[in-house]
Amino acid sequence: MTPGEDHPLAPFKRATTATIRALAEDDEIEVSFGQGTPSARGNQLRLPLPASGCDDAEIDAVRGMGDELALRIRHHDDGVHQRYSPKGGPAEEMFRWIEDARIASIGSLRLQGVAANLDASLEAQCRQAAFDSVVDVGEAPLSVAVGLLVRQFLTGRELPPSAENVVRHWRDFVAEHAGEDIEALRDCLWDQRRFANQCRAIIADLGVAAEFEDPGDEKQNREDSESLDEQAENDGDLSPEDMVLDDDTLSDGSTDSEAAMLEMDADMDRDELAAQTEPEQAPPPMLDEAGRIRVDVNYKAFTEEFDEVAAVADLCPEEELNRLRALLDQQLLNVQQATSRLANRLQRRLLARRNRTWEFDLDEGLLDSARLAQVVVDPMHPLAYKREKEMDFRDTVVTLLIDSSGSMRGRSITIAATCADILGRTLERCGVQVEILGFTTRAWRGGQSRERWIAAGKPPAPGRLNDLRHIIYKAAADSWHRSRRNLGLMMREEQLKENIDGEALIWAHNRLVVRPEERKILMVISDGLPVDNSTLLVNPSNYLEQHLKYAIDMIETHSQVQLIAIGIGHDVTHHYRRAVTITDAEQLGGAMTDQLAALFDLDTPRTAWPNGSGGPPHSNP
Repeated sequence: MTPGEDHPLAPFKRATTATIRALAEDDEIEVSFGQGTPSARGNQLRLPLPASGCDDAEIDAVRGMGDELALRIRHHDDGVHQRYSPKGGPAEEMFRWIEDARIASIGSLRLQGVAANLDASLEAQCRQAAFDSVVDVGEAPLSVAVGLLVRQFLTGRELPPSAENVVRHWRDFVAEHAGEDIEALRDCLWDQRRFANQCRAIIADLGVAAEFEDPGDEKQNREDSESLDEQAENDGDLSPEDMVLDDDTLSDGSTDSEAAMLEMDADMDRDELAAQTEPEQAPPPMLDEAGRIRVDVNYKAFTEEFDEVAAVADLCPEEELNRLRALLDQQLLNVQQATSRLANRLQRRLLARRNRTWEFDLDEGLLDSARLAQVVVDPMHPLAYKREKEMDFRDTVVTLLIDSSGSMRGRSITIAATCADILGRTLERCGVQVEILGFTTRAWRGGQSRERWIAAGKPPAPGRLNDLRHIIYKAAADSWHRSRRNLGLMMREEQLKENIDGEALIWAHNRLVVRPEERKILMVISDGLPVDNSTLLVNPSNYLEQHLKYAIDMIETHSQVQLIAIGIGHDVTHHYRRAVTITDAEQLGGAMTDQLAALFDLDTPRTAWPNGSGGPPHSNP
């Protein structure tokens, strides 16, 4: 009997693996099962492992996730998708959902069993996104509704209940404005390029703001795609050029994504934005006397009355918090050896950078050989001793700001919690103050802020329409022993909702900049750009992203705070000067070690850095 053969789910694993290989027409695919979200990298797929004794719905949902990944391998060209896709915002999200509908339709039309599995997976996905609780059109994302309607039209199957709960609010509107172009999708189901062009027409029909790039010459694109495929094969299974099967692959192919349903990507960098902005529209630096950043003049919240800064004890009962911390400890067992090794490595590197000095003219210690000549000349002269003195990093504070949004569920939030655990323990040992913060919203798709906007008659351009929730997992003054339990809150799924990064970044910065330490480091861990559907549906599609760019620019250009970004499966180098992308906990430890050690090497004042920008030379490791 082979290892694991006696496991009750062993037959399920074998059958699922065989099905995936058959659907993808690739016998080399390796399938693993474990905690976290489903993901794929090259020919390696990872699926959630159902619990023993689970019901048929959960089994079918996992099968559907595997079927969808297999169909994506067989029928999706990521290079074509990236060339035709809008750049960021609801338009990009709509384009992605429609392409997902095409892939699901191909499988559903060919095999009834696959169709049932895909329906079960879709129902689980919609429930996880709380679509089953949508009660009016303002809570139903148009982008998602269009993708689901396309899927229903192409397959001819009824949607699962949670998906139908989103679609019912938009069915008449979409049919009136884009019905003909949706019908035309059936003729190009097997041609991804033609299908993508038709998707662009649907986005235009519905009046969704979109920024498209010219996909270029079809023949040249095809040759480029074939060239990339050959290069990926030559570079091996885990090279950066491998096809990534998550929805949010990176535009430059440099990293792989393991999250999330509603991320947005954008290629316009800071220089391009400045070139397109009129001089009189550029906001002046907005710092107060203490160095705190004020909200951009081009950004506002409809109301801040319902925002909150919460301590962990206010959000979770003590018994549940203990249970969640135990769950996190169980997750950390899988990477305990790696994290211990990396924590020790980080500690050694930081301690090696301590400032050392000597104290002289002491009565005991090491003999000061430089004074021996005086003793020889004058034997009555007393011997002099010296002692080496270590200066701890008492002038340093590190803030870790963690994206606590719904897209971080599963593996991503576990990686982030691992990071916080490593930093909290290690930096405290080195005498470095550390603060751990998180950011999310209090509600899905708008909370009391949105309700007040509706009561006010829905005035145009309302600004941010959700209630912020900023979380203090560990204050800088708190000890690690007292705070370690608080990190368990990250494992509470209902705590993870939407993310408004710009205001969170300013909040964390303003807490940090008023501290007395001389060196201040802010490390952001996130899996994507800001997403809040209630805000984006009634404001420009890049409203939250532009505010994030403003916050980053203010910190990197005008603040004494040193900013680092770590993207979990998402390329953040488009926005941050110092950034790195990781996909696993072991990479995370190495990234933190290298980034923090590099910053501790920068003892030169910011105003004297050679690029003249108030920050270190642009570097994207």
